[in-house]
Amino acid sequence: MDISTGTRASDAERDQIVRLLGRHMADGRIDLAEYDQRVARVYGTATRDDLQLVLSDLPKLSKEAAAQPKPRPRIPMWQRIEGSSWLGVSILVLVIWAAISIGVGEFTYPWPVWVIGPWGAVLAFRMLTGWESGRGGKRAG
Repeated sequence: MDISTGTRASDAERDQIVRLLGRHMADGRIDLAEYDQRVARVYGTATRDDLQLVLSDLPKLSKEAAAQPKPRPRIPMWQRIEGSSWLGVSILVLVIWAAISIGVGEFTYPWPVWVIGPWGAVLAFRMLTGWESGRGGKRAG
């Protein structure tokens, strides 16, 4: 960040300083109370010099380290939970079907396809189209 003496600070510069403070808090250099105090000071400052005073006793961090957001998983948590449930139930019904087939001595009607198939098709449709996840169906207005 280019700092000139007496130059007024922008909101973007304040936000960058707050992100740096958040990184310092995450690294354990400052606690939550001190973070809150420093953030209040950041938003109360008018010049770039005052912004730098907030960080003066903390080590320098690279801009990339503070600016990089955490990567979001490709599949949302609720879809991973539903997928695990589907997999668990699928294995359970296949084991039950196999036990019945072994007990009878021949392959019985493959009824697990009626449990596994439709449920899996619905999950695949929802995941591929983004339906119910907020990604699909939104129109620019």
